[in-house]
Amino acid sequence: MITQLTIKNYALIDSLDMEFHKGFSVITGETGAGKSIILGAIALLLGQRADSKTVKSGESRCIIEAHFDLSRYNMEDFFTENDIDYDTSDTILRRELTSAGKSRAFINDTPVGLSVMRQLGQQLVDIHSQHQNLLLQEEDFQLNVVDVIANNHELLQQYKAKYNELHAAERELESLKQALQKASNDEDFLRFQLQELQDANLEEGMQEELEQEAEMLSHAEEIKSALYEADTLLTGSEQCIVDQLKNALRPLSRITDVYPKIAEAVERLESAHVEIKDIAQEIGSAASQVDYDPQRLEIVNSSLDTIYSLQKKHHVESVDELIALRDNMEKQLQQIENSDEALAEQEQTVKRLLDEALQLANKLSATRKKAAANIEKEMRERLVPLGMPNVQFKVSLSQPHQAQLTSTGMDAVEYLFTANTGTPLQPVSQIASGGEIARVMLALKAMISGTVKLPTIIFDEIDTGVSGKIAEKMGHIMREMGQQERQVISITHLPQIASLGSTHYKVYKEDTPEGAKTFMRLLSKDERINEIAQMLSGSDITEAAINNAKDLMNKANP
Repeated sequence: MITQLTIKNYALIDSLDMEFHKGFSVITGETGAGKSIILGAIALLLGQRADSKTVKSGESRCIIEAHFDLSRYNMEDFFTENDIDYDTSDTILRRELTSAGKSRAFINDTPVGLSVMRQLGQQLVDIHSQHQNLLLQEEDFQLNVVDVIANNHELLQQYKAKYNELHAAERELESLKQALQKASNDEDFLRFQLQELQDANLEEGMQEELEQEAEMLSHAEEIKSALYEADTLLTGSEQCIVDQLKNALRPLSRITDVYPKIAEAVERLESAHVEIKDIAQEIGSAASQVDYDPQRLEIVNSSLDTIYSLQKKHHVESVDELIALRDNMEKQLQQIENSDEALAEQEQTVKRLLDEALQLANKLSATRKKAAANIEKEMRERLVPLGMPNVQFKVSLSQPHQAQLTSTGMDAVEYLFTANTGTPLQPVSQIASGGEIARVMLALKAMISGTVKLPTIIFDEIDTGVSGKIAEKMGHIMREMGQQERQVISITHLPQIASLGSTHYKVYKEDTPEGAKTFMRLLSKDERINEIAQMLSGSDITEAAINNAKDLMNKANP
């Protein structure tokens, strides 16, 4: 629950530092005094997006901070998952806004993203404002209430995970069908292209080898002439280089014993003789192998033309890329040939997941039907004391989605309502008056609060459209909610509800030389009597109003 709220430089608030207590508290104040400003500040702590215009005029920064006591609530997992220090007795949420539009969020002094603050805020405080009554028109809200009462959180998570898995498998099946259909339509052309690539007998590195061979064949005569000339100089004449080296070795070899310094030169000359003789043999062999072969040149050029043509056709630059295309085409044709098997396998997967999702959806439906009966019974029990003796409330569950599951299952829900005998049940949003909707929403919130252990619930003028004894009954419901290890705060204009609070705060506005400012304070018992009397009689507080206020207070706190 909220134990302390601090607001600085926010809208019309210079500085506000207020302690809050457990149980049922009320906040009163004239219209325009600034109650909505305080609610807006709390909403920022719950992760609502900020507007730099809310920073008090003339100030550069505003700070909103709240302390929470979480000792009765097991929330350690959230703090562990987000690497935030966990203090059950004093958890601090803080937002800082600047006039330049920058916003920072902190949980226990740890900077966090707005989504993390929102995730925690949803577990700490539920603010019910008047516009939330419109939720009664939304099927999602109505279904969510049923799931909350049915305690379907884990089952719904299991179903959603299976539904997402099914949805992904269905997309994959559709993608496979489209791909196979396209491939099937292009099969003849694909086979023709593949045949071209296969006929080319492509191998890695063959383009470079063919290009080198073509170059050699195109210059065969020039190459052969050069090789022959070199061979002649090395070995093919009386004064050839090989023989000259051999002749040079003879005299030098005879003097190595008497002139050792020449021994190294002799060894090098012998090595040179052997190396040049070996080179001469290679050149002679090459000269004998090189011949001008116009037929082979034609074959090589034809192969290269084929490769160049295929590269241009398929917009690639290498044989390796052509080989990859060929392999991919073979794979596509294989998929086409095995398409029936692949489709059957994926269809079987979809069928299996659909069966599993339907089983979970049916379990959800069963729990919802049971919960619907309990909701109808409890809502009647809660609404009858609220001035609706002839009320009928029905949770209509239907299954229009059996053929097409949704992310919430196969059920559609609609709340049907009538407050009068002889009036047929109709959708609650179409038939209920403003006051009736307020009472229905309060009854729903009270029912939900028994299942969801939210630390703090704030009702913002949920009593709109009601008065007298009905207002008193609504106040008692909120008071009972506050007695169940929960903090309930009601912003109200009704004295019957204000008198039931265990603590009473007043929000008021004063005109100062610096402009209008909003303040908030905790009222003493005598101040409460005067505030309630003013709510009863207006600005001129009469003795009768004072006595009436005392009676309300004594009745509320016997």
